[in-house]
Amino acid sequence: MQNNSLNLWLRRSLVVLGLGIAATAAMAADPYPSKPVRIVVPAAAGGGLDIVARLVATKMGEKLGQAVIVDNQAGGDTLVGTRNVKNAPADGYTVLAHANGFTILPELKEDPGYDPLKDFTGIGLMSRAPFVMEVASTDPSRDLKEFIARAKKEHLSFASGGIGGPPHMAAVMFLKNQGLDLTPVPYKGNGVALPDVATGRVTTIFDTYVSSLPFLQSGKLKPLAVTSTKRIAPLPNTPTFMELGIDYKYDLWLGLVVRSGTPKEVVQRLSDALRFALEDKDLKARLISEGSDPSFIKPEEFNATLAKEVTEMKQLVKELQIPKQ
Repeated sequence: MQNNSLNLWLRRSLVVLGLGIAATAAMAADPYPSKPVRIVVPAAAGGGLDIVARLVATKMGEKLGQAVIVDNQAGGDTLVGTRNVKNAPADGYTVLAHANGFTILPELKEDPGYDPLKDFTGIGLMSRAPFVMEVASTDPSRDLKEFIARAKKEHLSFASGGIGGPPHMAAVMFLKNQGLDLTPVPYKGNGVALPDVATGRVTTIFDTYVSSLPFLQSGKLKPLAVTSTKRIAPLPNTPTFMELGIDYKYDLWLGLVVRSGTPKEVVQRLSDALRFALEDKDLKARLISEGSDPSFIKPEEFNATLAKEVTEMKQLVKELQIPKQ
């Protein structure tokens, strides 16, 4: 009797164990994504990063079969949103949208709270685009030459979406190139800074064409120059800095990353979805018409780009002698 009871107990235990293993295996095999994916934009709504992320998110959702939601988490010069993604599970459901500031902020902050290469891995670029240097339509400077002459005599200012972000660095590099000293006015994103530039409260800003579009079309802002090596399609009459004899250019990249440790197959699914979005005829045409280059690159290519840029940013901060905050 005892042997029969023992055998019965063992059989029941094995059944329960088998059910547990099967359930675990079923959960592990749950295809990604099985719920909505969130793209964190660490800046206020309305800026170039936010606009492009929303356009791309919609198309990525079509490929993934799940909603891809954009979540604006502005603050701390983009550090708030970036740290939140770093601390999220490495499961691919929380993605970070960022720009050039991603690689330079750790060089500018005493406690950035993240390492771009150790804490994150790339998905790919959404787009590359130049900046447009803009002033209010009422600004007395008719062109860049007059602006520079005025800046050498008057106390002017420049807006940016936070210290160390791409708009800030683009402006600082230009000012250093020309030996100008303008007062920096940081905001939680270029989107909230544009109205102050349009009304003349702040003198100038470096911004992408896409996020400045409503102000440019309405005539509230006027472009002085673009940071690309060639003029952009939507602003054929706006010269480049290089055309004006200034040895200065700057490219803004907008990309997607996730936590390091995210499964490779999940990174690949996100990469495939990004490629699907960028190859969409309408989205591609729109980005190009707005002065952007939506060329797709693979995750490993983006990681190599990030590694190269980290090295370059260390040198740039040293050359510009920007103190850590």
